[in-house]
Amino acid sequence: MTRHFKECKQKVKNRGVPPDSFLNELIDWAINAPDEIFEKNQIHDIYSNVLTELGPWKNLHHRKAVMLEVLRVLGGFESSWDWNADVDTTNPSSNTPCTKEAGIFQCSGNSISFDSSLKDLLLKVSGKTDCDTFREITKSNHEFAIEYCARLLRFTVNHHGPIKRKEINEWLSQAAVTEFENLLSA
Repeated sequence: MTRHFKECKQKVKNRGVPPDSFLNELIDWAINAPDEIFEKNQIHDIYSNVLTELGPWKNLHHRKAVMLEVLRVLGGFESSWDWNADVDTTNPSSNTPCTKEAGIFQCSGNSISFDSSLKDLLLKVSGKTDCDTFREITKSNHEFAIEYCARLLRFTVNHHGPIKRKEINEWLSQAAVTEFENLLSA
Protein backbone atom coordinates (compact mmCIF):
# COMPACT_ATOMS: atom_id res chain seq x y z
CA MET A 1 0.00 0.00 0.00
CA THR A 2 1.30 3.42 -0.93
CA ARG A 3 0.66 6.06 1.70
CA HIS A 4 0.76 9.77 1.05
CA PHE A 5 1.97 11.97 3.88
CA LYS A 6 1.39 15.68 4.25
CA GLU A 7 0.94 16.65 7.91
CA CYS A 8 3.31 13.94 9.15
CA LYS A 9 6.04 15.52 7.02
CA GLN A 10 6.10 18.70 9.11
CA LYS A 11 9.55 19.95 10.05
CA VAL A 12 10.90 19.08 13.50
CA LYS A 13 13.12 21.81 14.93
CA ASN A 14 16.30 21.98 12.84
CA ARG A 15 16.22 18.24 12.06
CA GLY A 16 14.24 18.41 8.82
CA VAL A 17 11.33 16.10 8.04
CA PRO A 18 10.96 12.37 8.70
CA PRO A 19 11.50 9.98 5.80
CA ASP A 20 8.46 8.17 4.43
CA SER A 21 10.11 4.85 5.28
CA PHE A 22 10.12 5.77 8.99
CA LEU A 23 6.50 6.94 8.92
CA ASN A 24 5.45 3.73 7.17
CA GLU A 25 7.25 1.62 9.77
CA LEU A 26 5.49 3.52 12.58
CA ILE A 27 2.07 2.88 11.05
CA ASP A 28 2.80 -0.75 10.17
CA TRP A 29 3.88 -1.38 13.77
CA ALA A 30 0.90 0.43 15.29
CA ILE A 31 -1.71 -1.49 13.28
CA ASN A 32 -0.93 -4.68 15.19
CA ALA A 33 0.56 -3.26 18.38
CA PRO A 34 -0.95 -4.52 21.65
CA ASP A 35 -3.71 -2.24 22.96
CA GLU A 36 -2.14 -2.33 26.43
CA ILE A 37 0.57 0.05 25.20
CA PHE A 38 -1.99 2.80 24.62
CA GLU A 39 -4.60 2.21 27.32
CA LYS A 40 -5.15 4.62 30.18
CA ASN A 41 -3.02 4.07 33.28
CA GLN A 42 -2.45 5.82 36.61
CA ILE A 43 1.17 6.80 35.88
CA HIS A 44 2.34 10.27 34.86
CA ASP A 45 3.35 9.22 31.36
CA ILE A 46 3.72 10.60 27.86
CA TYR A 47 -0.02 11.16 27.55
CA SER A 48 0.13 13.34 30.68
CA ASN A 49 3.04 15.31 29.19
CA VAL A 50 1.35 16.12 25.86
CA LEU A 51 -2.26 16.54 27.00
CA THR A 52 -2.24 20.30 26.43
CA GLU A 53 -0.95 19.99 22.86
CA LEU A 54 -2.73 16.84 21.67
CA GLY A 55 -5.57 16.02 24.09
CA PRO A 56 -8.17 15.34 25.23
CA TRP A 57 -8.10 11.63 24.40
CA LYS A 58 -11.10 10.47 22.38
CA ASN A 59 -10.52 6.72 22.30
CA LEU A 60 -7.85 4.05 21.93
CA HIS A 61 -7.47 4.74 18.19
CA HIS A 62 -6.77 8.42 18.94
CA ARG A 63 -4.31 7.52 21.71
CA LYS A 64 -2.46 5.26 19.24
CA ALA A 65 -2.18 8.13 16.74
CA VAL A 66 -0.93 10.44 19.49
CA MET A 67 1.81 7.95 20.36
CA LEU A 68 2.87 7.85 16.71
CA GLU A 69 3.06 11.63 16.63
CA VAL A 70 5.21 11.66 19.77
CA LEU A 71 7.53 9.03 18.26
CA ARG A 72 7.69 10.98 14.97
CA VAL A 73 8.92 14.09 16.77
CA LEU A 74 11.11 12.26 19.30
CA GLY A 75 12.89 10.35 16.51
CA GLY A 76 13.74 13.68 14.90
CA PHE A 77 14.95 15.26 18.12
CA GLU A 78 17.04 12.32 19.25
CA SER A 79 18.66 11.14 16.01
CA SER A 80 17.27 12.96 12.96
CA TRP A 81 15.50 9.62 12.28
CA ASP A 82 18.71 7.59 12.15
CA TRP A 83 18.06 3.96 13.15
CA ASN A 84 21.81 3.44 13.65
CA ALA A 85 22.51 6.47 15.82
CA ASP A 86 25.04 5.71 18.50
CA VAL A 87 25.97 7.09 21.91
CA ASP A 88 25.32 10.76 22.69
CA THR A 89 28.86 12.08 23.00
CA THR A 90 27.61 15.27 24.68
CA ASN A 91 26.17 13.32 27.63
CA PRO A 92 28.88 12.70 30.25
CA SER A 93 26.84 9.92 31.90
CA SER A 94 26.84 7.90 28.67
CA ASN A 95 29.96 6.04 29.72
CA THR A 96 28.96 2.45 30.50
CA PRO A 97 27.32 -0.25 28.36
CA CYS A 98 24.02 0.35 30.21
CA THR A 99 24.05 4.16 30.01
CA LYS A 100 25.10 4.47 26.37
CA GLU A 101 22.22 5.45 24.13
CA ALA A 102 21.50 3.72 20.85
CA GLY A 103 19.17 3.88 17.91
CA ILE A 104 16.60 6.24 16.54
CA PHE A 105 15.02 7.06 19.92
CA GLN A 106 18.31 7.07 21.87
CA CYS A 107 17.16 4.69 24.60
CA SER A 108 19.78 3.16 26.87
CA GLY A 109 19.84 -0.30 28.42
CA ASN A 110 19.39 0.98 31.97
CA SER A 111 15.80 1.88 31.03
CA ILE A 112 14.92 -1.82 31.29
CA SER A 113 14.53 -1.29 35.05
CA PHE A 114 11.37 0.81 34.64
CA ASP A 115 9.12 -2.24 34.11
CA SER A 116 9.45 -5.98 33.66
CA SER A 117 7.60 -5.77 30.31
CA LEU A 118 10.61 -3.95 28.85
CA LYS A 119 13.01 -6.72 29.85
CA ASP A 120 10.49 -9.32 28.67
CA LEU A 121 10.29 -7.67 25.24
CA LEU A 122 14.08 -7.69 24.84
CA LEU A 123 14.25 -11.32 25.97
CA LYS A 124 11.51 -12.31 23.52
CA VAL A 125 13.24 -10.61 20.59
CA SER A 126 16.87 -11.49 21.34
CA GLY A 127 16.99 -14.29 23.90
CA LYS A 128 19.18 -12.07 26.09
CA THR A 129 18.74 -9.06 28.38
CA ASP A 130 22.23 -7.53 28.66
CA CYS A 131 22.92 -3.91 27.68
CA ASP A 132 25.19 -4.70 24.73
CA THR A 133 22.44 -6.85 23.22
CA PHE A 134 19.95 -4.06 23.89
CA ARG A 135 22.08 -1.56 21.97
CA GLU A 136 22.51 -3.96 19.04
CA ILE A 137 18.83 -4.93 18.84
CA THR A 138 17.50 -1.38 19.20
CA LYS A 139 19.51 -0.40 16.12
CA SER A 140 18.79 -3.46 13.98
CA ASN A 141 15.21 -4.38 14.86
CA HIS A 142 12.99 -1.43 14.04
CA GLU A 143 9.78 -2.97 15.40
CA PHE A 144 11.53 -3.64 18.69
CA ALA A 145 12.85 -0.06 18.85
CA ILE A 146 9.39 1.41 18.25
CA GLU A 147 7.58 -0.85 20.69
CA TYR A 148 10.26 -0.53 23.35
CA CYS A 149 10.20 3.25 23.23
CA ALA A 150 6.39 3.39 23.21
CA ARG A 151 6.26 1.11 26.26
CA LEU A 152 8.99 3.07 28.03
CA LEU A 153 7.10 6.33 27.51
CA ARG A 154 4.16 4.82 29.39
CA PHE A 155 6.33 4.29 32.50
CA THR A 156 8.42 7.47 32.57
CA VAL A 157 8.81 10.85 30.92
CA ASN A 158 12.25 11.30 32.46
CA HIS A 159 14.36 8.93 30.33
CA HIS A 160 14.46 11.23 27.28
CA GLY A 161 15.69 14.78 27.88
CA PRO A 162 13.56 16.33 25.10
CA ILE A 163 10.44 14.79 26.67
CA LYS A 164 11.39 15.53 30.28
CA ARG A 165 12.03 19.18 29.39
CA LYS A 166 8.98 19.24 27.04
CA GLU A 167 11.19 20.38 24.17
CA ILE A 168 9.27 18.18 21.73
CA ASN A 169 5.91 19.70 22.64
CA GLU A 170 6.06 22.76 20.40
CA TRP A 171 6.73 20.50 17.39
CA LEU A 172 3.76 18.18 18.01
CA SER A 173 0.89 18.58 15.57
CA GLN A 174 -2.83 17.91 15.97
CA ALA A 175 -3.05 17.75 12.16
CA ALA A 176 -0.40 15.00 12.09
CA VAL A 177 -2.37 13.07 14.73
CA THR A 178 -5.46 13.29 12.53
CA GLU A 179 -3.44 12.11 9.53
CA PHE A 180 -2.08 9.18 11.56
CA GLU A 181 -5.64 8.31 12.64
CA ASN A 182 -6.78 8.26 9.01
CA LEU A 183 -3.80 6.21 7.87
CA LEU A 184 -4.34 3.69 10.68
CA SER A 185 -7.94 3.27 9.50
CA ALA A 186 -7.10 2.87 5.82
